[in-house]
Amino acid sequence: MTLTAKQDEAQAMLTGPAHHLLLEGGGRSGKTYLHVRNMLARALIAPESRHLIARFRFNHLSASIINDTFPKVLKAFPGVSAPLNKKDWFAQLANGSQIWFTGLDDRERTEKILGSEYATIFLNECSQISWQTREMVMTRLAQRCERMIGGKEAGELTLRAYYDQNPPSKGHWTYRLFHQKVDPESRKPLAMPDDFAYFKMNPSDNRENIGSDYMLMLSGLSARMRRRFEFGEYADATPSALFDETWLDRFRVLDGDLPDFVRVVVAVDPSGSGDEDNADNDEIGICIAALGTDGNAYVLEDCSVKAGPATWGRVACSAFERHEADCVIGETNFGGDMVRATIQTARPNTPFRKVVASRGKAQRAEPFSALYEQGKVRHVGLFAELEDELCAFSTFGYTGMGSPNRADAVIWALADLFPALVAERVEKKKQPRAPLRQSTSWMG
Repeated sequence: MTLTAKQDEAQAMLTGPAHHLLLEGGGRSGKTYLHVRNMLARALIAPESRHLIARFRFNHLSASIINDTFPKVLKAFPGVSAPLNKKDWFAQLANGSQIWFTGLDDRERTEKILGSEYATIFLNECSQISWQTREMVMTRLAQRCERMIGGKEAGELTLRAYYDQNPPSKGHWTYRLFHQKVDPESRKPLAMPDDFAYFKMNPSDNRENIGSDYMLMLSGLSARMRRRFEFGEYADATPSALFDETWLDRFRVLDGDLPDFVRVVVAVDPSGSGDEDNADNDEIGICIAALGTDGNAYVLEDCSVKAGPATWGRVACSAFERHEADCVIGETNFGGDMVRATIQTARPNTPFRKVVASRGKAQRAEPFSALYEQGKVRHVGLFAELEDELCAFSTFGYTGMGSPNRADAVIWALADLFPALVAERVEKKKQPRAPLRQSTSWMG
């Protein structure tokens, strides 16, 4: 594959003096291809060298690089063979060099991988990787090896750390390290700021290698998603945000590898619109979530719709049957038992349980923020509108447009799947507050 003009520009940076090199920008812009290409070239000119490609989750690495990008890169090196060891997951080159692949979510495997030193380390989709993990991995960027050109030694191979990502928020360590040139923890200026270089690449720079349908899909995304995946821009940091898009990315399920389900629920958050006058009303939030045998919750589908009861009742019941759900959950502040009646009119005898909102939307969402951060809630696919609503929740309230009916529906579903968390929250609220102590700071 011939490099694009933008990749040629990026290549000049990648062969420059900096040791830490970040390619950032929108999706499918050629970032990963260029890093893997450089890594293979380095492995070929330095016999017996080792190189590491790491991502937060191994199954994502397997789908995107092992089974896609790496084979494509090999085609650009005619005559080069790199058979894959699928037991330990490394590619072996004829000159003794190896390219290792690992997911950082497997502690045992990661510790084994990090028992060796590497001449190149590539952190793929580093927005999903924590600063502490990055620091640990970089301790292994230490292998000394000689370059061989024309059969002669040509000096020591420069150590390189490669990074790529779709930019997250400005609160992420990559923005602080590469853009602000400060230590992400101490916020002190870097001792060697020129050692950290970045280059921006977007899908519009790679049009010759991607289909027009992909660009059309990007143009139809929400403003938040377009900013990140089409234009490659960082979002403003929001310290008070309850949900972070990097959490959603980190644990997103894209390969269909799901556990068996213990329980499946359809949650409905109604807006109160009628069948004839719903054009200007909010959508009816209808989301499906399941509890896996691994103890994690999986958001399976968002089939929210702007419609009256006759229509949304059919949509919810269709989802109930399609996912073989156990129950429909409905928030009943709007219209009392109207939700139950709508569901059981659309599908008689459908198991139904009502929930009543007793607190504000942000307060209801807050206890589930930690579950998302821990990976206890995982989205099966990309739900742009739902995720926009979740990311607009802050400790100060909901900051998005309209009403977060999709997010509310997901919160109702999670409340049903994690009843102990809700019970703990209720119990804490019952506890009497300690009396305020009168300040005596004015006393001598």
